[in-house]
Amino acid sequence: MRVVPLALAAANEFVRLHHRHHGAAQGCKFAVGAIDDAGNLRGVVITGRPVSRLRDDGRTAEVTRLCTDGCANACSFLCAAAARVAKAMGYEKIITYILESEDGTSLRASGWTFGGVCGGGTWDRPNRKRRDAAPTCKKKLYCRDLR
Repeated sequence: MRVVPLALAAANEFVRLHHRHHGAAQGCKFAVGAIDDAGNLRGVVITGRPVSRLRDDGRTAEVTRLCTDGCANACSFLCAAAARVAKAMGYEKIITYILESEDGTSLRASGWTFGGVCGGGTWDRPNRKRRDAAPTCKKKLYCRDLR
């Protein structure tokens, strides 16, 4: 496999077709794909600013979508690629969240570390109505120091 740059629209189309529980990302700093030797797109990673305003310090990037078609090792390949690109762009840390039910094997295999279990829950508030489009269960935080 090799890494290729992608427009957000192309990455989001892949997510729309293949992701188990998320839709398109709203924006990004960069998106890259993994293509096989035949030139077929096997997976995408979309990376942007941290969703949590408390983590959005200007030095941290967040993988907001990681999606493959099931190709062996594509997740680990894309996690490592996202970290390399973020580091080249000057970021000092990269983070992502996975569902509490997911094991994080691909993240650990590409050098990320477990950072704890985070709250989960709804984005809906009495004074700011939101429709929950993503799972509201607790999440696991994974991070990688890029310095």
